[in-house]
Amino acid sequence: MAVPKRKTSKSKRDKRRAHDGLVSPPASVCPQCGAPKRPHHVCAACGSYKGQTVIETDED
Repeated sequence: MAVPKRKTSKSKRDKRRAHDGLVSPPASVCPQCGAPKRPHHVCAACGSYKGQTVIETDED
């Protein structure tokens, strides 16, 4: 079984973990209703995509 010759330093270990941080997905604003939405997705509030109503929602 392979065993490391030297202890991995804290600096070396943390450099390897540099990409493990959580990031929130980007958000844009819907041009129809102004609600936050994910880019390239249908707006959950008004159901529009690229200026056209794609799905019907119960918005009053």
